[in-house]
Amino acid sequence: MKKEQTLKILHAGALRKPMKECVRLFMRQHPQVRVTLDYAGSRTCARALLEGCDTDVIALADPHVFEDLLVPRHVDVFFVFATDRMVLAYDDLAKYSSLITANNWMDTLAREDVSFARSDENLDPCGYRALMVWQLAEDFYNMPGLYQKLSSKCGTDRIYPKSIDLTAALLEGRVDYAFSYSSVAKQFGFRHVEFPNRINLSNPAQAGHYSRAAVALEGMVKDSRVKGAPIEFAVAVPRNSSSKELAGLFIKILTSSEGEEILEGCGLIPC
Repeated sequence: MKKEQTLKILHAGALRKPMKECVRLFMRQHPQVRVTLDYAGSRTCARALLEGCDTDVIALADPHVFEDLLVPRHVDVFFVFATDRMVLAYDDLAKYSSLITANNWMDTLAREDVSFARSDENLDPCGYRALMVWQLAEDFYNMPGLYQKLSSKCGTDRIYPKSIDLTAALLEGRVDYAFSYSSVAKQFGFRHVEFPNRINLSNPAQAGHYSRAAVALEGMVKDSRVKGAPIEFAVAVPRNSSSKELAGLFIKILTSSEGEEILEGCGLIPC
């Protein structure tokens, strides 16, 4: 009897929908392969690999995680395949949803009866990117102390393990607003505030400006400091993969024209 072929994929939570769609496309072309998907915050994914997780494809929300934790011991090379931007997501039931704009979101979040959330910077890039947005916004809007005010108001009960957890918090009404990716907001039909390019971490031409923001991270192996940069998603085949050929075929689909259509349909910008 022919041994069943398997492909194990570990990915950032923000990539849940596009990865599922790409897996469906992959399985139509390779029906004999059993594919398993697991997801978490990108730094949590990296920690799993560091601890010996058996996976064939790892897709993360920031190339920095590869560079900081996985290259060269666990990953030889990674490929950037999509970009995104930060937004402030909400739905129609959020307090002051009819009044919030790109010019007054800071004042809206400061209201005593408004709650907002972000993900954990030590587990998930969306978390440290939210903090970077706050830092850049303080300078952009000339509002000294804004970063500290937002940090103080967004307590531990409003910090979630991964960015995809923020969607449940919004849908269930646990918070009014959440700092999220544009792609995730689009996938779940959330309204959102579009931040200016100078602070939304989307524009490569602003890379030098973004790098003025930085966040200290508590390390799994070592403490580190990550600087602001344009948002990129990257994928790799771990060195310990037992299905490297299948992993390569999946990445080929992810980066194909059909894969790019899936990414675009999920609100990402293919590279």
